[in-house]
Formats: sequence, structure tokens, C-alpha cells
Amino acid sequence: MPAPRTHRVLEWLTQQSTQAQATPEYGSWLLGRVSESQRRRRIRIQLILTVFVVVANLIGVAVAMSVITVAIPVPNIFAGRAHLITTVVAPAYVVVAVIVGWVWATRRILDALRWSIEDRPPTARDQRNTFRAPWQLTVIPLVLWGVGAALLTTLYGMVDTGYIPKMLFGITFSGIVVSASCYFFTEFALRPVAAQALETGTPEHRGGPGVLGRTIMAWVLGSCVPVIGIALAAGFTLTLRNMTVTQLSVAVLLLAGAAAIFGFILILIASWLIATPVQVVRAAMQRVEDGDLDAHVVVFDGTELGELQRGFNRMVEGLRERDRVRDLFGRHVGRDVALAAEKRNINLGGEECSAAVLFVDIVGSTQVVGSRPPVEVVDLLNEFFGVVVDEVERCGGLINKFEGDGALAVFGAPVAQEHPETNALAAARAIADRLRRDVPDISVGIGVAAGIVVAGNIGSHHRFEYTVIGDPVHEASRLCEMAKKTGAGVLASAPALEAADADEQRFWTLGDEVVLRGRSSPTRLAVPAE
Repeated sequence: MPAPRTHRVLEWLTQQSTQAQATPEYGSWLLGRVSESQRRRRIRIQLILTVFVVVANLIGVAVAMSVITVAIPVPNIFAGRAHLITTVVAPAYVVVAVIVGWVWATRRILDALRWSIEDRPPTARDQRNTFRAPWQLTVIPLVLWGVGAALLTTLYGMVDTGYIPKMLFGITFSGIVVSASCYFFTEFALRPVAAQALETGTPEHRGGPGVLGRTIMAWVLGSCVPVIGIALAAGFTLTLRNMTVTQLSVAVLLLAGAAAIFGFILILIASWLIATPVQVVRAAMQRVEDGDLDAHVVVFDGTELGELQRGFNRMVEGLRERDRVRDLFGRHVGRDVALAAEKRNINLGGEECSAAVLFVDIVGSTQVVGSRPPVEVVDLLNEFFGVVVDEVERCGGLINKFEGDGALAVFGAPVAQEHPETNALAAARAIADRLRRDVPDISVGIGVAAGIVVAGNIGSHHRFEYTVIGDPVHEASRLCEMAKKTGAGVLASAPALEAADADEQRFWTLGDEVVLRGRSSPTRLAVPAE
């Protein structure tokens, strides 16, 4: 296999592995993805509902037959005239009920979700109909099982009144459990449509039971109803004495088994419906913990769990906004200053520290501005400041402020450095070299000084800025002016060079002493070595 093709195969396998590990947007891969087309989503939902509802009802029929023939065997439904009802009427009704139920459910779901099929925004009424759809679909098996219970109980009762109790219980028990399963599974299958409806906001009235309601419903229908069946079987035996002890024992064992199995299934479904939204949020929270603030969960649950999902999205929006503000704040005042401001309370005033100061300014800025269109001037200044910021930050410094066509950088504040002078001198050399190479249209003056400064917040409680004040600031400014006038490019004070480490000192040469403007004592100069 050629190498490029091998690479593509490995890339595809990696992508598939990543997708397999990702959490499904609706809590299950059966429901597809958010990006799926409306037509494909409708077919998927209809197929899931059809398969489940038909299978659930057929299982319900089998359970009803087991209760009627094995759990409560007398009177025998295959004896005498009851045989015709059992072999002809009951199967015919099951077939008719499945067909009627499928047509009825399809029409009901199409009416309730027409807005989604037509791909239009839902109205408040559409939203209500969406969350009522599980109840509306659950009514269909309830009605069909109820009609079947009434019909067959009547027909068998006309043969022998002894059939009435066991037919009522056997068919009703299965119908209730099947209908409850249909409700839970319809809620699951309609998650993609519920997510679309919830995009417009939280519904005014909840269309279904909450977390507590689901749990209680699962317990009542999966455990309480079978236990009632056990009690009824014992009651029938005591009053009618139509079952032997062995038959009663078998009935109790079967009904207890049904209670355990169906109780477990309904509790499992209800718990899964509750757990999957939480799992989706938990997976998204892990992404946020890993630094991914683009994490977003699809809100597909109309209960308190939907509010949890919506709350998570609001939380992440807040984190993104905080991160954006923090980044903007850091760009304005420097990331070190921003980080220091986050870690401690902001107080006016400052503290003394040892720092190095670097001033950089464009030579002949008036001529540069006057000879170019404003747009070109802005582009040129951005190139200039880009170089300055890159080199200052690379050397661990802070751009304290931009002043027109110049900048002030500080090394050693607000974060202390072991050798701020070394870093400032290295930054000055790097800036001069890069500007000559990358921005040849301008020339600059750079001054570096070091000493004790006061660094802190200056202004009022309503508006302040972080800055440094002290003699090194003035000295660096004057050195910058001299570097511009004399064409030296870069000038530093001898004390700054003497405080630097030996590796940096070898790039510099000491020069003459001069009295800088506004100062009384002389300053010995240092210039980069040729």
C-alpha cells in the first residue's frame, strides 16, 4: 500500500475512534446527530417507534397469555366454547389492534410534529404538542388494550363467569406495563424533536412527569401492579377455591417473576432516561475541565434535567465571556498584571522593587506620519509594535503602556525576576536587530535603565492603571532621547549593564559619561558591541 494511502487510512481510523469515544448528542447513537436532515430524522424516529411499539405489544400479548394459561390456569381457555374465542377471536383482535394502533399512532405523531416535518420554527402550541406527544401516543395502547380486555372478558364471561377475574387481570396487567413502556420509549425516541422545540425556550407548562414522577411511575407500574396481581390471585383462591395449592404456588411464582422482570425493565428505562442527560452534561463538563470552552450540550429533556442542560450552556457562555474579558484585559494591561489582579484585591498605591525599564520610540515620527496615508501609518505602527511586544514578552517583560509612537516596557514587575537587567538588555538588542530587518522604513531610539522603582496602581478607585514610577523610568526616557538624537540606536546605563550577568555583558561596551537632560549627576553610557 502506498505511503499516502496508508496515512489516509490511519487518519480515518483515528477519526472514527475519536467519534466512537465521543458522547452522543442525544444520549444514544440510535437517535442520530443534530446535523441530520429532517427527512432522515423523521424516518429514523418512525422506524424506532414502530419497531419498539409492535415488539412491546407482542411481548405483552405473550405475557397476558402466560398469566391466563399458566399463572391462573382455571378455568381453561381452551376448553369447550372458549376454545373458539381463544383460537379465532383473540388472534384476530391482536392483528386488527396492531394495524389500527400503527395507523393511529402514525397520524397522531404526524399531527403533533408537523412543524418539525415542515422544518419551520415551533409556535408555543407546537411546543406544547411536542411534549404532550408521549402521553398522546400512550393513550393509543391503553385504549386498544382496554377495548381488548372489555371484549374478551365479556365473551369469555358469557361462556363462564369464572373467566372474568383472570381475563380482567391478565389483559389489564399486560396492557398497563406495555403502555408505560411505550410512554418511556416515546420520550426517548422524540428527543431530537424535543431538542428543536426547546431551542425556542423553556415551555410554560411541563408536558410530562419530572424525575420524581418517572421514578414513581416505574415503581407503580413495574412493581406495585404485579404485587396487586399476586394478592388478587390469593384472594380468588380463598374466595372461589378454584385453584389447588400447587396451582396457586405456580401463580405466585410467575407473578413474582413478572414483578421482578418488568419492575427491573421499567426502572431501568426510567433510570436510563434520567441518567443519559446527566452523562451528556458530565462529558461536556470534562471537556470544559480540559480547557475546551466551546463545549455545548443539546437540550433535549423537558424536565428538570433540561434545565440542568440549559444551565450548563449558560455557565459555559459565562466562562467564555469571562475568558474573553480576561484576554482583553490582559492585552490592555499585560497578562502578568491581569493575573496578579485576579489573585489579589486591587489596592491603590505600590511597592518598591528592583526592576529594569526599557523605552523605545520612533525617530522622526512627524515626518513618517506626514509622508504617508493614515492607513499606511497604522499598518507601519502595528508592525513596529508587533516586533516590540514579541521581543519584550519573549524576554519576560511587560509592555506597561504605549505612548503614541513609543512604548514603555518593564522587567521585574509585577512578577519579580532574578536578573531583570539581563532581560531588558537582551530585549533591547533583539528589538533593534529585528526592526532593522523586518521594518526597515523606520529607525528608533532605545534606552535601558535599572534600579529601584515603585510599581503599583495609580489613579482612583473608579479608574486606575498599573505603572512604575522612579528614577530609572526618567533615566531610560532620557537615554531613549539621546539614542534618537545621536543615532546610536540603543543606549543603556552602566549600572544596568553591571547588574546584568556575564553572558549579556559581553555583547555591550562601556562608553563616555554624559549628563542627561533634567539630571544633575552624570550617567555612564553603554552601547551594543560592534
